[in-house]
This record gives sequence, C-alpha cells and structure tokens, in this order.
Amino acid sequence: MNKILNRIIGLVFLAGLISSCHKIDVRINSELTPETFPQSESQYNSVMGPVYTALRQNYSTDIFFLQSMSTDESLLGTFAADWIDGNRYLELHRHTWTKDHANINSAWGYLTNLIGTSNQTIYIVRQSADGPTKNTSLAELQAMRAYFYFMMMDLWGNVPIDTVYPSKVLNTNTPRAQVFSFIESELKAAIPNLKTVSGATTYGKPTRYMAWSLLAKMYLNAQVYTGTAKFNECIAACDSVINAGGGTQYALEPRASYLQMFYPTNGPSMKEFIFAIPFDPATSNGYMFYGRYDLNRNLGIKYRYAASTPGSNVDPILNLTSGNGLANNKPSGPRCTTDEFFAYFNDPNDIRNKQWLSGLQYWDDGNPIMVRTTNLGYDQFYSGASPGAAYTYQLNLLPLGNSTRLGATSYDLGKDEIAWNTGVRNIKFYPDANSITRNQNNDVPILRYSDIILMKAEAIARGGTPTLGHTALSLINLLRAQRTTSAALGAVTLNDIYLERCREMTWECWHRNDMIRFGHFEDSYGLKKTNADTYRRIYPIPTNAFATNNTLVQNPGY
Repeated sequence: MNKILNRIIGLVFLAGLISSCHKIDVRINSELTPETFPQSESQYNSVMGPVYTALRQNYSTDIFFLQSMSTDESLLGTFAADWIDGNRYLELHRHTWTKDHANINSAWGYLTNLIGTSNQTIYIVRQSADGPTKNTSLAELQAMRAYFYFMMMDLWGNVPIDTVYPSKVLNTNTPRAQVFSFIESELKAAIPNLKTVSGATTYGKPTRYMAWSLLAKMYLNAQVYTGTAKFNECIAACDSVINAGGGTQYALEPRASYLQMFYPTNGPSMKEFIFAIPFDPATSNGYMFYGRYDLNRNLGIKYRYAASTPGSNVDPILNLTSGNGLANNKPSGPRCTTDEFFAYFNDPNDIRNKQWLSGLQYWDDGNPIMVRTTNLGYDQFYSGASPGAAYTYQLNLLPLGNSTRLGATSYDLGKDEIAWNTGVRNIKFYPDANSITRNQNNDVPILRYSDIILMKAEAIARGGTPTLGHTALSLINLLRAQRTTSAALGAVTLNDIYLERCREMTWECWHRNDMIRFGHFEDSYGLKKTNADTYRRIYPIPTNAFATNNTLVQNPGY
C-alpha cells in the first residue's frame, strides 16, 4: 500500500556520517549527530526503511521458488526452448538441484544482505539517545533480523550467525539447533518492547504478535529443526496471539470476503494479517510478479494485465480482433499446480476453490473466451491439410495429466497452444488491473491468523496439552465454518489438518515447510518427481557463498 510504504521507506545516511568522522579536531557543521538524530518515530522509520524495502526484492521470486516449486504445490514447466533457464525449475521440481542453482544462490545473497543491512541499522540506532522510541525501534529490528535468520535456518539449516557491525570476522556454520535457540532468544528479548497494536500504524512492521507467531512456527517445527518436540510451547505462543486485545484483535475472515484478503486492495484493514509485506507497483518496481507467472497467456485482457484492455471491442477473439483501443499484453503464464495438489480441492462448497483457473474460460458476461491461431499453432503434431490455416478455439485450461503427447511425465509441455493451456493456474493473489506494469499492488501476508488456528490444532493433535477449551477438531471446524458451507467434521486426523493447511495456505510460501513436517517431501508427484533423498530437506550452501567466506562447511549430501 502506497501510504504504508512511504511511511517506512527511507535512506540510511547516518552510517556514512558516522564512518566519515576520522579527525576528532574537525569542527562538526552538521546538526545530524547520533545525539540528535534520529529522535522522532518518523526519523527512526527513515533510518530503518532499507530493511523493509530490501525485504520486498526477492520474496515473490526466489523465496517462492524455493518454498513452493520444490513441492507438489507449483511447478514451472518448459515449452520447447522457452523457460528452460538452465533447468532451474526442473531441478527444483525433481529435487535434483546442486550448489550452483541460480535461485538458491540468489536467495542466499538476498537473506544475507537483509541480515547485514539489519546489523548496520541496529548499529546506527544504538548510537542515538536513549528513550522508548529507540527501544521499540531496536526491538523491531531485532525481530526482523530474527525472521531473516528463521528463513535461513529453514532453508539451509546450518548457517553462520553474525550480529556484529562493523566486523571483518568470518563466521563458520552454526548447527541448526543452536541457530534455533539464537532466534528464539532474540524474539523473546524483543517482545517486551514491541508494539501491541495492529492496523495502519504498525502495518508491515513486526509487533509483539508477529514475534509470538514466528515463535509458534518455530515450535511447531522444533522436532525438524532440533530433534526435540515443543508442542506445548507452540500452543502457548498461539494463545498469546489468540488472546490479543482480549481475543478481538485478530479474527478469521468470513467466507464471503476470504478471497478479497489477497486482492490488490488488501492492506491494514485485514483482520487476519499479523505480518505482511506491503507492495506497490509504483515504488522501486514493486517486485511482486505473481500475475506474470500464474495467468494463462490468453487471459491478459480479461484480467487487465499490465494495462491490457479490450478497448471498445466486445469479447474480442484473441489474436484476431484489433484496433479500437484494444491492448493485449500477454502474461508469461508458465506456472501451474500439480494434479496431486489440485485434487485436495474436492469440496464444491469451499470458497478456496475459486482461487484456481481450470477448465473452459469465459468473459465476465458469460461468453466464451475464443483464441485464434493456426492448425499447427494449436497442435504442433498436426499433420492434416493446410497447417497454416486459421484455427479458433475456446480457451480451456486442462490438468497436467490430461496431455501425454510428450510422455505423461515429460517436463517439456510442448510448443503450441495445447502446451501453454496445460495446467491449472492459481490467482489467489488476484491480478492488479490498475497496474500498468507486471508488478502488483497485492500485499503478501507472511503470518496470518488462520495459520495460528491451524498450528494450534496440529500441536494439540500431535500431543500438546489443549487450552482455552480448544481441541484439534474444534479449531479445524472453526476455520472451516468460514471457508465452506459443507457440514462440520466429526473427527480430525493429522492428515485432515495437512489437507486443510494445503487448502488454506496455498501460494503463501509455507508448503515446503509443511511437507517436510508431515513427511511428504520425498513423495512422488507431478512431472516425474521421484527423488526421495532426505538430505534435500535443506538446500546446499551455494558456491558463491564460499567465495566470500572460506570458513563455511557444505551441508551433508552436497
């Protein structure tokens, strides 16, 4: 959201001021000294701005790729020579990545840069005059750095811990369990000084409840991260969020407005958002590209992708109709879900089904979306007469398994319209009709109240002690009551909770985390994903990291 971003984005220029002071006998002409700046909350926000700005840069690309495309939730196929990109997407899907994988390298650089920026900003803020605003700012920076370390621990396991600025010391890997303890202690230390209000004043920044939610996520996965279960601790952390504001600060979004939570118009008014990344297509290129990957190439006009418009044409035949203001900017459209994951959406009364684009496609007035191509353009294996003759068809998005022309498990889907229309698409983060670029205005939630409900239900189901009168069944039915008109469940198993997480948290970068915890990461699915190497539950430290830190030790198996 524009106003939120304008509030938190600024420049860390005090670092230059501090590092440039070499001669103590030189007269200081500037009034901006550590004793006088920052003082007000807005000044502290300007100093901390680069931490939040940098967070947006790679989240919807590299982090999504590593957390989602390594699972059965999403894949990005190839189309003859298109989207091969060094086989990076195939390697993620089939679990054959190496330490030289481009997105693994980019994600490592992204997160280590975030940690470095946090360390520098903490150093600057510590030089300022003591006071409550300083304490809150330091707590927010501490919580953000803890979140960055959480992502690194989740993705790579054994990572170096560095909190000192300036420093030229190279730190080697810290065992994952110790990284866990470090993040836990950082969050607990920050909590007393974090704000307890939600809404516009704290949107996009860590609050006390963001810290508790992240702790809940850590405790739910503690057995994976440390070998020791912490389900009661998870329940207690969830309760700290559930009880916020006397139990009224956060709430599940009702079925009628569930989808709107992820629209380009979302923001501080969302009662489920505990911590979110604000995006704005007009600021620093936005960095939020979901529509680019997820919309079928022939749906640009319907969803007004990147200033597409039908002009004065009524239901144009795509690739045929022109003029009268029509602009058909095509999304890239290569990303889809697997048939296995889409099968979880089997309740016809569930509002979450509507996040998918599947089957025959229609204009808003109910008329079919027609596409003009050629016989050969539609089907690359066409062998009849007049391969260049015009061919018009209704857009139809079919599951991956529907096409076996190149082999049922081929990662190359082909080079024709059939190929480009293969695979069910996700538009949970609804395309932004007001953006003139491929960037979107949809804010992306990182921690959401429904996740709190699901985490507590799972922790109870795994043996944690129930609290507040909740059971795993009551919590799952509490969520389902806001998502489907189908009857409540009479019993609930861990697999039921897993399926509910799949439906609820789709496209929110938590599915790899879930698949590992539930023991499904080594399953076979999609387009010939059969690799069951358990060491791939964490990624290799990329080659480039060793070039700057020769004390690192590679993760096992790589």
